[in-house]
Amino acid sequence: MTRAPGVEVFPIGLVIAGRRCLVVGGGAVAARKIASLLRCGASVTVVAPEVHEAVAALAEDGSIAAIDGEPLDVQLRPYRAGEAGDYRLVIAATGDPAVDRAVHHDAEAAGVWVNSADDLDHCSAVLPAVHRDGAVSVAVSTGGTSPALASWLRDRLAGALGPGLGDLAKLLAEGRAALQARGRPTSTVDWRGLLDGPLPDLVARGRIDEARQIIHTAINSPLQ
Repeated sequence: MTRAPGVEVFPIGLVIAGRRCLVVGGGAVAARKIASLLRCGASVTVVAPEVHEAVAALAEDGSIAAIDGEPLDVQLRPYRAGEAGDYRLVIAATGDPAVDRAVHHDAEAAGVWVNSADDLDHCSAVLPAVHRDGAVSVAVSTGGTSPALASWLRDRLAGALGPGLGDLAKLLAEGRAALQARGRPTSTVDWRGLLDGPLPDLVARGRIDEARQIIHTAINSPLQ
């Protein structure tokens, strides 16, 4: 199945840690996709007759492994018909339209999500441009129509948001956990009000203890 014109993509975050993912292709584009998958803890297999030095470096980095402990598996060979069906997520990035479309066909037939680099019509999954700071991920997608615009927007947003989002998320998570431990609904705190106040700026400036005290006061205030 090819993507119909004008159909919007559904934004979703996938938990792929420990799940088998296939990247067909070993060039620079594939290397970027592989690095992103590994960062999320996926168990990645790469299939390509030869690979870019960036892919080889990822394979040689002993500190990189999936959550189940499996290292990056690089297989120097052509793609085998039908093998895409053995994975949870497939990325076709060979640069050869015939091979990429064969991968797409096999993945679609098996009900496996597939992203085809630079071939929007043969994608059931579109990969956004992502800015990460700790647990916070800001993703920008143009639905695959312009990766350059998506990355430009991501960089502009990252600059506007500034530092400290990961630390801020961690502090808020601590507050939510403290409420839940006492059996108090997290909805009893005006989290948006806290975020509209000085809290984000304090965290960005490294004044973590002051920020934590604001959250402590909020979660210990009497119920209204």
